[in-house]
Amino acid sequence: MEKVDLKSILRDVVEQADSLKNKYTDAQRALVNYACIFCQNDEEYSSFIETVKEIGKVVKETEMGPVFQIEPIATIAGNLRLLKIRKPDVTRPERGDADFTVADYNGFKEKYLFQPGFKLLLKDNFEMIELMEEGCDVRVYFSNPPLDKQLGLF
Repeated sequence: MEKVDLKSILRDVVEQADSLKNKYTDAQRALVNYACIFCQNDEEYSSFIETVKEIGKVVKETEMGPVFQIEPIATIAGNLRLLKIRKPDVTRPERGDADFTVADYNGFKEKYLFQPGFKLLLKDNFEMIELMEEGCDVRVYFSNPPLDKQLGLF
């Protein structure tokens, strides 16, 4: 995979996620914190990993794939500097996701959590709100604290 193709895919994932976020929330100014590519097979996973290594470095290893700090990529929702490449997973048929940072997470959570399409996911050291729409090729997340803060970056 060429770097230009990777960047195009990332911009598309963020743009689709931004549109979905804007459709269901009033957080139009929320900036992208990180994005994730959902690989559909092992060959694609290997190809993405090799390409991302050209523009970034691994800052966290996870069970489902590494998180990279990458050269900033301009997107419709701000500069993307964190990227996860996710191993193939039958529960993730979409192309990817984008995570956005909201100024008042608790207020956002109170307002949207019980709306259709939103779901709370509790993790070890953080929580996130997931937004999905049937037929959409991306997922949207809002993490607290955001991943850049969790990793002590920026």
